[in-house]
Amino acid sequence: MLETLVVKTHAREQLLDLSAEVRAVLARSGAREGLVVVYSTHTTAAITLNENADPDVPRDMLHWLRQRIPQHGEFVHAEGNSDAHLKTSLFGVSQTVVVHQGRLMLGRWQGIFLAEFDGPRTREVLVKVVAS
Repeated sequence: MLETLVVKTHAREQLLDLSAEVRAVLARSGAREGLVVVYSTHTTAAITLNENADPDVPRDMLHWLRQRIPQHGEFVHAEGNSDAHLKTSLFGVSQTVVVHQGRLMLGRWQGIFLAEFDGPRTREVLVKVVAS
């Protein structure tokens, strides 16, 4: 089963928790065992797993990235978003989560995030459930 999530971002850089939406796709699939692949179809937005209990964690991550890869560095790319391409490559555009007994096997504090690095935009995130 494959579904596309349409996600609207509201800032140039933000981490949006997609865990509930991915769980809903899994529930609709009826899969009890297998894998879920979450994939961003963009070159300036990534998918990552990280803590979703404390909102300071996403803020700290974005702050650290801005310090190390500033938006207006010495880049040649004409669109002015080279930093977003670099950050996306560092994070990666997909994550795979194990499904067991109909549940995402995320750790206690883990969530699935869309990492927006060039917003605000409307993004498409593919969620593929591979049942075993």
